[in-house]
Amino acid sequence: MADGRRGDPCALWPAVRTIITLGLNYGPEGDPLAILAKSDRAAISIYAQGDDYHEVIKKRLKSLAQWLITTAGGEVRVFVDTAALMEKPLAAAAGIGWQGKHTNLVSRTFGSWLFVGAIFTTHELARDPPERDYCGTCQACLDICPTAAFPAPYRLDARRCISYLTIEHKGPIARELRPHMGNRIYGCDDCLAVCPWNKFARAGNEAKLAARAALHEPKLAELARLDDTAFRAMFAKTAIKRTGRDRFVRNVLIAIGNSGDARLAPEAERLLTDASPLVRGAAIWALGQLAPDRIATLAGRRAPDIAEVEDEWAAALGVQKPSKLLHHLDQPLDVLRS
Repeated sequence: MADGRRGDPCALWPAVRTIITLGLNYGPEGDPLAILAKSDRAAISIYAQGDDYHEVIKKRLKSLAQWLITTAGGEVRVFVDTAALMEKPLAAAAGIGWQGKHTNLVSRTFGSWLFVGAIFTTHELARDPPERDYCGTCQACLDICPTAAFPAPYRLDARRCISYLTIEHKGPIARELRPHMGNRIYGCDDCLAVCPWNKFARAGNEAKLAARAALHEPKLAELARLDDTAFRAMFAKTAIKRTGRDRFVRNVLIAIGNSGDARLAPEAERLLTDASPLVRGAAIWALGQLAPDRIATLAGRRAPDIAEVEDEWAAALGVQKPSKLLHHLDQPLDVLRS
C-alpha cells in the first residue's frame, strides 16, 4: 500500500505549487512478445534494452526546468522514478493517460509505452483536465499474466509479478513461479503488449532508448557465462546494471531450466560451484529440469552447503521437506495499487 509520503507530493517538497508531468514514448518496432517462443534466447523488457531511461529523461527534464527558471524564475525540482512519488496517478491527473487494469499508464496516443517524469515548481499554473479510464470491459492484460499477479482489476500483487521478481527480489524465486517465467530474465512486457490501445502506438524515436544489438534476443548460454566484470561491461549505462550479476544470472538459469533444451544443461552444471549461493541454488533447479539423472549423480559428490542451497538439492532429488523458498508467498497479502 502507498504510504502517506508517496500519496502527498507536498511531503516530498512542501514548497511545490504545481507538478508538470511529462511522458516519453518508448514504443517497440515489432512484436515484443515474439521472443517468448525462442527458448534458447533471453527476453528482456523493451524499456531496458537501451540506455538507462532515468538518465535520458532526467537530462530532458532538467533542460525544460532550466528554461522555466530562466523564463519565469522560481524554484524547481525534477523526479524520474527515483523518489517517493506516485508518477502514474499524477500523469493521469495531468491528462497524459489513465491507469489501466494492469496499474500501468495507458495513453490513447501512445498505448502502454510511456516513461513518466515530473517537474515540481513553486509557480501556480493552470491545471489540465485529467484523462478518464477507457479500459471498459477489456481485461486482456489480466488474462495474459503468466503468474496470475492481478488478484483484481487495478490491483497488483508484486510478489507474483515477473518484473518485480526478476529485478527487485533479492533472494531465490519461489519454485512454484519459476516454470511460469519462461525465458523472461529481466522484466515482463506481457500485460503492456496485449493492450488494445497499442494499435495507436508508434515506435519511439529517442536514439538512446533504442535497443542495443547485444540486448536484442541475446543467447542464454552466453549470458550464463558472465562474471561480474563482464556483466558490468555488457550492461554499463543500462537499467539492468543495478540488479547485479548474481540476481541476473539467477534469472538466466531459470530461463535455462524452462528451455527444455538439454544442450544448455552444461551451463547450469558449471554454475553449481559458483561463488554466489543464489546462483548455485538456481543452477541446481535448472539442471534438475534439464538433466534429472545428472543431478542424482552429482548429489552424492557434493560438499555440504548453506541451508537455502541444500533446500534446492532436496527439491531436485524429490526429498520432501519444508521449503523456505515459498516463505514470501505465505506472508499476509500485500497488494499494491500503484
